[in-house]
Amino acid sequence: MTVTAEPFSVRMDVRVYEIDPQLHLNGGFYVQYADHARYACVQAAGVSVEDLVRGGLGPVNLETVIKYHHELRGGDQVDVTCEWEWGGGKTYRVRHAFRRADGTVAAEVAHVSGLLDLEARRLVADPREAWRARASRPELLGLD
Repeated sequence: MTVTAEPFSVRMDVRVYEIDPQLHLNGGFYVQYADHARYACVQAAGVSVEDLVRGGLGPVNLETVIKYHHELRGGDQVDVTCEWEWGGGKTYRVRHAFRRADGTVAAEVAHVSGLLDLEARRLVADPREAWRARASRPELLGLD
């Protein structure tokens, strides 16, 4: 399994309309923040999601797990990392750490993902190579 040495990260602001009645970030937004970080990582790696889809492939999440550690509240800034882990099968993992400005880990989001062949409606056999072939900076995707 290969893991990136220094994960990609994007800073986001917790907006007031994203908080719930307990005054912390609503759980659904953790998944949206993770999706945003992953999309930004893919773009930074030089992959055009539009070209990927036009080429008949679509990234899919098959499982998502959220672990909450500390609150994120309206007005907080959070850095969301994106680390890719590759095995030998049709799936791969993407892990996100949510760090407050002081470095405290507020949450972790982990996905089991794959690349869907949009015509066959099946996962591609080797998603690692499909991503590598499209990336100008494959190291951001954990690909050496």
